[in-house]
Amino acid sequence: MEQALMETQISEYPLFAKGKVRDVYDLGDRLLLVATDRISAFDVVLPTGIPGKGKILTRMSLFWFDLVKNVAESHLITADVDRYPEDLKKYRDILKDRSMLVRKAKRIDIECVVRGYLAGSFWKEYKNMVTHEGKSDAVELYGIQLPSHLIESERLPYPIFTPTTKAEEGHDQSLTFEEVKRMVGEKQALELRSKSIQIYKKAADYAERRDMIIADTKFEFGTIDGKMILIDEIFSSDSSRFWDKRNYQRGRPQESFDKQYVRDYLESIHWDKKPPAPPLPEKIVLKTLEKYKQAYKRLVE
Repeated sequence: MEQALMETQISEYPLFAKGKVRDVYDLGDRLLLVATDRISAFDVVLPTGIPGKGKILTRMSLFWFDLVKNVAESHLITADVDRYPEDLKKYRDILKDRSMLVRKAKRIDIECVVRGYLAGSFWKEYKNMVTHEGKSDAVELYGIQLPSHLIESERLPYPIFTPTTKAEEGHDQSLTFEEVKRMVGEKQALELRSKSIQIYKKAADYAERRDMIIADTKFEFGTIDGKMILIDEIFSSDSSRFWDKRNYQRGRPQESFDKQYVRDYLESIHWDKKPPAPPLPEKIVLKTLEKYKQAYKRLVE
């Protein structure tokens, strides 16, 4: 098994940001995004990486950016190292297949979450709300009205927009659409919601044709000269919940092609979800990598 790339050192350019997965370098009006093999769970970066994960994430994002380009433009300039500035080419072995040169945008500090199915934390919150409301025909979560008879993993009546804050550290906080409007203004809030749902629908329709379900996902947007564009990455196994349509059955958890496997392992050992995180055993690393590879193969190849 190859060694996981946990961090990068590119001395020619200042580090613009270090995210849970990506190292971002400042090239003036452009940024260099490098997807490492770091993996996070419950908002904590784990000490063990998943070898090659960053390459899979990058290839998936490149595919999806192209698929949805008629719905939303992205920040992508190129992922071809030969087209990078000359002083980056000596890092070819590091950058190849796991980096993107992108336009620098002003980030909108909203995590744009779209859900097509009732799963994960949203399912837990929904179940608690239904229990609290009793025999009511509908429940309201973050300003969204939903029928009270839905069960785990059920397809929602329509895709819903459940944004959160974009926290630099710790947990993102759920927002109602009214709160988003107060944060960024009504016009930009409406565009965020509209574009997010359109992008999700286009990708989800494509995925279903390949016998895959995108249960939920999240996007980030920024602006350049007032125009809203997609930034960061989209529809990877880090940011999306992928299910096998052929094995889908409502009323129970689904086998997923994403980092839920890591979350489940960490839950099983009763980690308190506070730093420092425990290392992952090799069998968990290998199984997680296989799930990422399967998602790529099923959706992209």
